[in-house]
Amino acid sequence: MSSEPMISRSDILGVQVSAIDMGMAIETISSWIAQASRKYVCVTSVHGIMESTRSEELRRIHNAAGMVTPDGMPLVWLLKWAGLRHVDRVYGPDLMLAAFGADELRNARHFFYGTTEQTLAALSSRLRQRFPTAGIVGAIAPPFRPLSTAEDEAHIAEINAAGPDIVWIGLSTPKQERWMAAHRDRLNAAVLIGAGAAFDMHAGIVPQAPRYLQRSGLEWAFRLCTDPRRLWRRYAVNVPLFIIYVLAQKLGLRRLHRT
Repeated sequence: MSSEPMISRSDILGVQVSAIDMGMAIETISSWIAQASRKYVCVTSVHGIMESTRSEELRRIHNAAGMVTPDGMPLVWLLKWAGLRHVDRVYGPDLMLAAFGADELRNARHFFYGTTEQTLAALSSRLRQRFPTAGIVGAIAPPFRPLSTAEDEAHIAEINAAGPDIVWIGLSTPKQERWMAAHRDRLNAAVLIGAGAAFDMHAGIVPQAPRYLQRSGLEWAFRLCTDPRRLWRRYAVNVPLFIIYVLAQKLGLRRLHRT
């Protein structure tokens, strides 16, 4: 039986972010599957942190997660500045590819929940082409509206019947985090992962930023250019406020919530 690695966390505006790199993330997920744990993973960027500053419920959900990965470079830089030099970005699309390609997860069973039927079909097809032995056991594209109790129960039953080890959720932040917290105890899968844009990117629907932009912390500018109508408000508000709040935290001017 795999033992779960010890992972420290660092407070960024009240959210306890895991001090990890990709190898540690995969090792942790593998240990949860081996132990039949029931955990969820928040793949969190500046957007998720800022949403959590506005919602005590969302902050609690993040801090109750088995792992909160530093999805964006600003979080990585803050963790490194806190002395956690080993930390590296654990980006949702990269985490999905790493999980499908990892030797220790080669027998893992995967389920997708979110986005559209067309996107799920493309995602599954492209991942099977890249990873021929991938154990993709099912997918559900929920309607873009609140589900009835009967619909929700039917989805839970379908996921549990498929017997996945990992359920990937692509509902975007903060919806996917709330979904994981609400459904964690009702699903048998060892791990739920809020993968966000990974579904659209690996399905070929949305382009990924070049690696040099990802590593320089400028991926937000690339994404803004590719989808300005949806993302302009997120970046126009969140980026400057994040900088102000972090400076206030460092100067001891902002009270941190540790729930």
